[in-house]
Amino acid sequence: MTLDEKVAQIITLWATKRDIMDELAFNPAKARAAYPHGFGQVGRPSDRRGATPAGIGPAGGTGARWRSPKDTVDFVNAVQRHAVTETRLGIPVLFHEEALHGYMATDATMFPQAIALASSFDTGLMRDVSSVIAREVRSRGVHLALSPVVDIVRDPRWGRIEETFGEDPYLVAEMGVAAVEGLQGKGETLAPDKVFATLKHMTGHGQPESGVNVAPAQLSERDLRENFFPPFEQIVRRTSVAAVMPSYNEIDGVPSHANKWLITDVLRGEWGFKGAVVSDYFAIDELSTLHHVEPDIPAAAIRALQAGVDSDLPDGVAFRTLADSVRAGKVSEAMIDAAVRRMLTLKFRAGLFERPYADFARSDAITGNAEARALALKAAHRSMVLLKNDGVLPLAAGAHKRVAVIGPNAAITRLGGYSSFPRQSVTLLDAIKAKLAGKAEVLHAQGVFITQSEDRSADEVLLADPIKNRQLIAEAVAVAKTAEIVILAIGDTEQTSREAFARNHLGDRTSLDLVGEQNELASALFALGKPVVVVAVNGRPPSWPIVAERANALLEAWYPGQEGGTAMADILFGHVNPGGKLPVSVPRHAGQIPIFYNAKPSARRGYLFDTTDPLFPFGHGLSYTRFELSAPRLSATRMGRDDSVTVSVEVRNAGDRAGDEVVQLYVRDRIASITRPLKELKGFERVTLKPGERRTVRFTLGPDAFHMWDSSMKRVVEPGDFDIMAGPNSVDLKTTTLTITA
Repeated sequence: MTLDEKVAQIITLWATKRDIMDELAFNPAKARAAYPHGFGQVGRPSDRRGATPAGIGPAGGTGARWRSPKDTVDFVNAVQRHAVTETRLGIPVLFHEEALHGYMATDATMFPQAIALASSFDTGLMRDVSSVIAREVRSRGVHLALSPVVDIVRDPRWGRIEETFGEDPYLVAEMGVAAVEGLQGKGETLAPDKVFATLKHMTGHGQPESGVNVAPAQLSERDLRENFFPPFEQIVRRTSVAAVMPSYNEIDGVPSHANKWLITDVLRGEWGFKGAVVSDYFAIDELSTLHHVEPDIPAAAIRALQAGVDSDLPDGVAFRTLADSVRAGKVSEAMIDAAVRRMLTLKFRAGLFERPYADFARSDAITGNAEARALALKAAHRSMVLLKNDGVLPLAAGAHKRVAVIGPNAAITRLGGYSSFPRQSVTLLDAIKAKLAGKAEVLHAQGVFITQSEDRSADEVLLADPIKNRQLIAEAVAVAKTAEIVILAIGDTEQTSREAFARNHLGDRTSLDLVGEQNELASALFALGKPVVVVAVNGRPPSWPIVAERANALLEAWYPGQEGGTAMADILFGHVNPGGKLPVSVPRHAGQIPIFYNAKPSARRGYLFDTTDPLFPFGHGLSYTRFELSAPRLSATRMGRDDSVTVSVEVRNAGDRAGDEVVQLYVRDRIASITRPLKELKGFERVTLKPGERRTVRFTLGPDAFHMWDSSMKRVVEPGDFDIMAGPNSVDLKTTTLTITA
């Protein structure tokens, strides 16, 4: 390979797809002229970016709109035919797509948002969901998915909290392992229905300064190793994950895309990662334009390459300068060779040289089909969390003759960030009407609008007119007065909780409470004295103290995916018993941030005039039945530092309905040479039990469950006494003691 051909393999085309297209059609003559040495990767073939006039806007937005599924396949195949048959080397192109909670493309199945999937505490479900996502992505000729997000999150002001699996390193790791295995399988090479995964974003992204996206992460090496590294490390060690994406932020003054210690020493050195490191969008450029650690784009490219970044997304602006830098003696060609070798290895592992083309007929048959829709409904059922219930739920169809369904999220499908337009979707209002057809009259009122626009790609976010909203509140109260019960659907929109990917496209907030006039609407309805069931449809945790105190029931639905309306109605009317649990602690307000369950003993001393308790604790979630959990029983009360112990917990359904409980296992090191958390999740299992049924859940705790980083930053297991705690959440725990001997 020539130097120029090598550099071509580590660049990407996204907006620069315009260089190789006439409108939306691939033009091989243009490709030969613009890229005589070829190009290695194309981003998001499903969108129209690069076409005229669509596709103007910064990274991450949906303003580009979408190609049709067939046009996507035709474009991919045309590019591959050119690459394979018309370039000197015949190297096929790697395509990547977003696939956070479904393939972000027209007609693809939209599953519940990531934070919702984490609420299922169900790794088997996560594998199944990821497998369907993989086959839909792969069927259109794409081999690399920019998913999953395995940042732990400790600041709900951050708009990207919805993209995460929550605050706990163990839960995030387990869900992440399941997601990777579902996406790409367990082997080194891809099966025909699999796609490579990309771990995002290494690291510290989920606790940014002031809760603002891309802001510095003020984290020590100890905090990184104890909390932020473990999900990445576990996935790298336990799977054959293909790619890792560094984070936009800086740690200790070093941006992640320039952090050789992070990428080369830790990721590749300590953990043995053999895959490719791909940049976040424009992040290499930002070493110069945002972080100012390099004077210009060519210097930024050299710095990122030296740190260990292999591919420049989305348009390769920085890496296009590398050939000239090599010729000028500023960077060695051997470093280019290393990056190219890793990117070519991905293509060989993917089977691209043998199978570069897609089959639209097959893609059309498997995308958004009945099987996928059924799984999306199951995922929504298992992801919802019942936070409060005074006995009003479950509702009996026909018990109330007039049911008011009110609120800005009642008659619309909220899918959350990184979503496209599925083949079908169901609103809460439509699902309740279907459920009560012939049994009750369903009334509807808007209540309020949250924002002036429903365009999730819009840069500017304007809250709805308060005057008009108060008129709508009056109308909603009038409707509610005629009803026997109120179902109130409130929360976020894709504008009020989202990724802040540019200064003119913000998504982080200073307040965690309901925005606009939603609290006024809720208070007006509460004042009627009628039962009010609140359904939270949102990306952030529901830090809504007024609603939590006064609602008769509160169901956290998150962004529940395309079948969310049906799932919400199924749970409200008792056809499905909720069993999800919170993957985050829910603060009462922003003044408690950061709040997370695995705090150190010196934290949470107290506040004047307020409490340190969360509104809802990590792991919390109610059911329509009642469970009894025993204290944990140990196979041995003493063990050596290299041994393992089995922990048994008996769980019994003591109620009169079948239901799910998530048995949670926590560990605390009582005395250690370095301060240790009050508790750490080390195991969980979701079980389904019939009324009166018992089951013994068993966990194996080995050395990894007890290790810590000592004062010399060595990973050790110190002898001593450990509390082994089990329960249905992080608060209501029963304890026994394990002694680890020297």
